[in-house]
Amino acid sequence: MISIENVSKTYGTRFGRRTVLDRVNLKLEKGRNVGILGRNGAGKSTLIRLLSGAEDPTSGRIHRHMSVSWPLAFTGAFQTHLTGLDNLKFVCRVYGVDWRPLVPFVEEFTELGLYFREPVMHYSVGMLMRLAFALSMAIEFDCFLIDEGLAVGDSRFGDRCHVELFQKRKDRSFILVSHDPNIIKTYCERACVLHLGRLHNFDTVDEAYDFYQSAAVPAPTVVFD
Repeated sequence: MISIENVSKTYGTRFGRRTVLDRVNLKLEKGRNVGILGRNGAGKSTLIRLLSGAEDPTSGRIHRHMSVSWPLAFTGAFQTHLTGLDNLKFVCRVYGVDWRPLVPFVEEFTELGLYFREPVMHYSVGMLMRLAFALSMAIEFDCFLIDEGLAVGDSRFGDRCHVELFQKRKDRSFILVSHDPNIIKTYCERACVLHLGRLHNFDTVDEAYDFYQSAAVPAPTVVFD
């Protein structure tokens, strides 16, 4: 189970402290999934970073009783002077996994060819995301974190990613954050809405969608003279 207990996250700005997440609570059991709806800027990516351990909450606690992935297709942790293969080795050392059996899968899935053995500083954004997604699939997790920014390559490669994640690993847990209710309806059994820093939990996607439509209006624009 993953349990988020009264988690808040604030950041310092030129205009003072800004609260992005305000006493958020969520529980997810192994083998289940949940979608999190929210407008752009609602704090969805912040919540995903906290769940992955990339950032710590300002207050509150996150309990992880199953293995949790990094955000899928997240490229920020790559060592740019290392090759794709060396980054695979590095990630495997972090998670205590033997890298050798994973090389054929990553090579075939990324379709990087000779670039797999070239420094990732020479990769395009799409190549980096392919590598990041392949590493996420190569190392098996109990729960996958899926950000709405996931867009990997062309439509054919995107279809392969969906098969790998949502079909071959349909028994895993996942948390999918998006501002697109259609994506949530397609893949999630229940949903929450992140609105004005608070996370509103619902038993069904339809209930969450109704609240999202009626209450989760864009925040007013602040203009500084």
